[in-house]
Amino acid sequence: MITVYGIPNCDTVKKARTWLADRGLDVAFHDFKKQGVPADQLPAWLAAFGRERLINRAGTTWRKLDDGVKAAVVDDASAIALMLAEPSVIKRPVVQWADGQLTLGFGAEMFEKSASAAPK
Repeated sequence: MITVYGIPNCDTVKKARTWLADRGLDVAFHDFKKQGVPADQLPAWLAAFGRERLINRAGTTWRKLDDGVKAAVVDDASAIALMLAEPSVIKRPVVQWADGQLTLGFGAEMFEKSASAAPK
């Protein structure tokens, strides 16, 4: 099973979900807005991507944050606290592939490689 984590109205998440659906892949969608951020997954995401990639510093949510809140993100613990409080600050989508591999964002080439590597 492939799990896509994100927000349904995010354009990048839409592209990723469409790509997966067009290939008939079995996908579960985890909506940050309705289901919350899976706190138990955040350490693995940080290990895979690092907080500099996982936190979308170019996004609207980050830009709207108080400078003090931004400055307080200095380690993984503070990054986790921010992501739990402001799910929209997480770069999307985070995808956990059937083989356990994690990817961040969407790119057809990256998805093709990850989908073909997954067990059938």
